[in-house]
Amino acid sequence: MSLPAALERAAEALPRDADAIRPANGDPRRLLAGLSPEGAARVAAWLFAHAPDDAEDLVVAWLELEGGVAALLAVDEAALPKPGRKLLRRARHQLKSKGVAVPEAEPAPTVARPPRVDESLSAAAVTAPDPFGACLVYLVESHPGGGARLFEIALGEGRGILSVDAYAAGRSKVRAFLRGVTASRKLPAVEVAPAAARALVARAAASQPSDRPLPQGYREWQAALGEGPADARVPGELAREALAEGPPGSLDEARALVEEGRVGPWPAKDALERAAKRIQEVGESTLVVAGAHRREQAEEILRDAAEESFAGEGGARVAALFRHAAYVFWRRGHESAARAALAAAERFESAAPAQNPLARALVERPLRPLLERLEAQGEAEPSLLVRPGAGTGAIR
Repeated sequence: MSLPAALERAAEALPRDADAIRPANGDPRRLLAGLSPEGAARVAAWLFAHAPDDAEDLVVAWLELEGGVAALLAVDEAALPKPGRKLLRRARHQLKSKGVAVPEAEPAPTVARPPRVDESLSAAAVTAPDPFGACLVYLVESHPGGGARLFEIALGEGRGILSVDAYAAGRSKVRAFLRGVTASRKLPAVEVAPAAARALVARAAASQPSDRPLPQGYREWQAALGEGPADARVPGELAREALAEGPPGSLDEARALVEEGRVGPWPAKDALERAAKRIQEVGESTLVVAGAHRREQAEEILRDAAEESFAGEGGARVAALFRHAAYVFWRRGHESAARAALAAAERFESAAPAQNPLARALVERPLRPLLERLEAQGEAEPSLLVRPGAGTGAIR
């Protein structure tokens, strides 16, 4: 878990404070500045009760701030579970060691108390889109018979829900699994509010293609997966909102992300196959032409593939993928890359493929081996085209 993810859960649990929690973007100082004294006490109490491990960064920061000290001292220790009580006692001990008077009595009744801890378990994580535009969503909930239930849902932008698998295990094993997938380098996942994960699944189900039935696993577990609150936002929308202020993203950096293989390529499968076939036909043609003409042919093929892949609904599909990638970049601390991905999403929604260099970059990347082979053939084979004034010989 992490403090930003825990604060997103707090925003869902404390709707009156949500408008102050979310703009802080996980920064304890900005959070304190945006909350009322009562709101700061409520948020601190909720974190101590529900996410004590994630609250430690907030405690360290708030112990240095006058309003933060007041909020921490206002938390009712008796209403907390054992981990929260231990964290609160450590904070009070630090204050005492600094000479701060710490009241031993319970706070006044006007101070907010956290709700009694619900023993239910709720967590979620998502992966970045893979090269084909698919991602994994992990949803965790309490199992009615004890322990926890883990759902692994594969989604494809424009392809709906691909698969749903459900597993039952002890809570410690499920938590260990989530820690593993969020630390993985192969296909890293990042934490997300369960409501956002459910909204992502619901949106994919609503856009399921008519020729691809919803998988049996989804039909079996649809009630458990739910749809979340009506106003829940998907991860990409959370990233766009969180990074609305600040410098705009760089399209040059977005192109570098594509060329380095950190995002994309996501072209339409049929368009990519047609482009690959056309490039092969150019290379296999018995008519040997100049390298410059080969390059012109290749450019035309790339333009056609970009238009076919990213015009209309294709552009909206790729914009959603860039925003989802932006969320993962943002949660992993790569804010510049996240802003670049958001800028790319806007570009695909506002510009035609012919005016969008990123569209060409996305189709070029998977076709690069064929293009390089075509270029090498052009360099190795001199043109046999007869040009005026080039000589009087003829092909016999």
